[in-house]
Amino acid sequence: MASTSSSGLTFKLHPLVIVNISDHYTRVKSQSQSPAAVEGGGDGEASTPHLPSPPRVFGCVIGVQRGRTVEIFNSFELLYDPITHSLDRFFLERKQELYKKVFPNFYILGWYSTGSDAQESDMVIHKALMDINESPVYVLLNPNINPAQKDLPVTIYESELHVIDGTPQLIFGQASYTIETVEAERISVDHVAHLKPSDGGSAATQLAAHLTGIHSAIKMLNSRIRVLHHYLLAMQKGDIPCENSLLRQVSSLLRRLPAIESQKFQDDFLMEYNDTLLISYLAMFTNCSSTMNELVDKFNTAYERHSRRGGRTAFI
Repeated sequence: MASTSSSGLTFKLHPLVIVNISDHYTRVKSQSQSPAAVEGGGDGEASTPHLPSPPRVFGCVIGVQRGRTVEIFNSFELLYDPITHSLDRFFLERKQELYKKVFPNFYILGWYSTGSDAQESDMVIHKALMDINESPVYVLLNPNINPAQKDLPVTIYESELHVIDGTPQLIFGQASYTIETVEAERISVDHVAHLKPSDGGSAATQLAAHLTGIHSAIKMLNSRIRVLHHYLLAMQKGDIPCENSLLRQVSSLLRRLPAIESQKFQDDFLMEYNDTLLISYLAMFTNCSSTMNELVDKFNTAYERHSRRGGRTAFI
């Protein structure tokens, strides 16, 4: 059973960790599917009971800790024994040595797994890593898709010692985190997001997905600005106490926004808007010309056959 963490640590999670865990889960799930389950789509409901349960994957997360800030940069896979609920210790130490040669400043901060919630057997693995890190973190990725969920399906847990029924016990405490990226990661994530689907998706499908992502981002930005605006109005009316630190952050954020009421912005915006309309009109004219050419070709073909019978000349 998990509770809210009270350690006060600040966690920063890099996208590379999420991509690694997702890739690990996708590969293991694809390999665990039997050929009969994959090829038996025509049997309908008869093949459903033979589908394997979604697998759980395990690995270590590495990074650095500076004071009370924990930054998780990368991860690597681990071998797990589902019978004994233990990790391959030799494999773990070997991977740790290899990563130390490449990233000497990175340390094992904890481990990761997949699932909808933390399980009791997870504490066994958590305790086994305490000789490497006395307070490991547990990164849990939920592979189940929930369209209504807006946040990332990633949860970070810490272990805390609580006294339950007079007995001290370790329990998982859910901690908050932020996504931290560097320039190389932003380029990589953007490249992955714009990859062409394997089923041969058209350019229109990719454009629609790209525009949908932009629309969702603008919608989320608008909702957060509204929340901030209502909060400032309530602070101005005296409904909530005034916080100078928050006001300074808001002021700093507003200074970063470009001034969009200037004449230069209006000129640039109108020029960009007119160029977009011109491209749209040219595309429309091109489609109309192509359609007319196809119609004329079909008419000439049909009229040429008729002229051979009646001795007339072609229309064009």
